[in-house]
Amino acid sequence: MLFHTQNPLQFAFSQFCEEDSIKLNDETKFGMVGAPFDGTSTYKTGSRFGPRTVREASYNFERYNMVLDKNLDVSLFDFGDIEVIHGNFKKTCHVIQSTISELLDNNFRPVTIGGEHTVSYAVSKALDIENTTVIHFDAHMDLRDDYMGEKYSHATAMRRVFDLNPADMIQIGIRSCSEDENSFAKENHITFFTAHEINKDINNVIKVIKAIEGPLYVSLDIDVLDPAYAPSVSTPSPCGLTPFQLESIIHSLEGKKVVGFDLVEVSSTEIGDITSINGAKSILDFLCIQ
Repeated sequence: MLFHTQNPLQFAFSQFCEEDSIKLNDETKFGMVGAPFDGTSTYKTGSRFGPRTVREASYNFERYNMVLDKNLDVSLFDFGDIEVIHGNFKKTCHVIQSTISELLDNNFRPVTIGGEHTVSYAVSKALDIENTTVIHFDAHMDLRDDYMGEKYSHATAMRRVFDLNPADMIQIGIRSCSEDENSFAKENHITFFTAHEINKDINNVIKVIKAIEGPLYVSLDIDVLDPAYAPSVSTPSPCGLTPFQLESIIHSLEGKKVVGFDLVEVSSTEIGDITSINGAKSILDFLCIQ
């Protein structure tokens, strides 16, 4: 299966895999894939290396989560990286979509490591998110209808996801947008929490998340964190969330039905970079509450 991937079980998240316990009817069965595509990245490229560096960073963590006082206890299978077509988003989108669809057909819930944020659009297409609430962590709204004449860009990723008509969209950690994006969000009743609002009272966003009913898709752009904690991103923006705040919000997803999770825009290129470390931790935090 998954003929679009390569090197299954080669990288570090393999240490958390429970291959022997995987069953076709297992509701907590997750399939991990990397999507190393950064063909539309602006300012700083390099998120194509995200899947490798995030996996390497996961070596730094234990299965036991001290904050939650529990062990990671899900069936996780790492299928390696999707073979993207660099420089061609449309073909790459098709390959990602078909790969995620195959995961879903085999009862895996997808965990995708980008790559740039356009990856989220391809995954959302496979998930058919019309009845799904999208939880979007990001410094930026990504709601431009086009960017530099391009409809499909990491700067338009959430606008294209919005076009898929999700049940709702909630944006967390926002601190950078155009005037048009701000107006579009308000006119279309997109709920968003700025980093400044969260810094004043994190409980407001946690209450909103806990009140959500129905399936969720979570997209985490690591630049939601302040550059002090995530410097290796395509478009860093100061005054962001702390790892403590991100951890608390992710933990508030406990008990929710999350149909898919992605981590995008990690542009680390070397082992030990704090961006990939915080990215790996966020994935493990998410898996630990399932």
